[in-house]
Amino acid sequence: MRPVNLIPKEERTEGVRPMRSGPTAYIVLGALVAALLGVTALVTTNNRISDLKAESTRLEADIASTEAEAQELQAYVDFQSVREQRVSTVTSLADSRFDWERVMRELALILPDDVLLTSLTASASPGVGPGGAAAVSLRSSIPGPALEINGCAKGHEGVAGFIQAIKDIDGVTRVAVPSSSEGGELSAETGSAAETTACDVDAVTATFQMVVAFDAAPLPAASAEALPEVAASSPEAETPAEGAEE
Repeated sequence: MRPVNLIPKEERTEGVRPMRSGPTAYIVLGALVAALLGVTALVTTNNRISDLKAESTRLEADIASTEAEAQELQAYVDFQSVREQRVSTVTSLADSRFDWERVMRELALILPDDVLLTSLTASASPGVGPGGAAAVSLRSSIPGPALEINGCAKGHEGVAGFIQAIKDIDGVTRVAVPSSSEGGELSAETGSAAETTACDVDAVTATFQMVVAFDAAPLPAASAEALPEVAASSPEAETPAEGAEE
């Protein structure tokens, strides 16, 4: 027997195929997913921007608070700076002091009997000596303490002996004799025979000018110009010896 389907045709479901919509559904689904991702990214970005703005506001508040604290502490910083400057100044002054009393005492001890000093000037630097003192030309080339000596000795041998003796003074680094001549009177400015106090000794008197340098003294750095040499062993020289350094 053949089976007979008694269900009306309009109510039958078997054999009905689903509708095919094609790629449109996938396109719509992809667009929805993309939109969802875009909204998510937008929300996340907005939240991140809000967090950064809040962080920036907090940092600005911290900066303002730190600047206020620094302003309150600036007085202490200024005081410390002034203190360091004053300590440096006092230290520099203490280090730059020179013991002239010791130098004069040692000079008195080593001064030979045949040497007479007509003038003696002690200065810590060029141009600060007492007014009216007899200047020696080579003093300007010595940046630190120095003695300027004008005097007489019994011949050039006496001058040479005085040079050797004066080097026994503690701290003496060089001795210069820009002028030394036998006979006559010594000029305080040029070394020529004129306008100075004569040495009241015999005819073999040698008049001289001398600069004694103390380059090792702790003074501000300055480069001393080299002083020319003097041949202390040439007593027969009749003209002034041009410079000396021992």
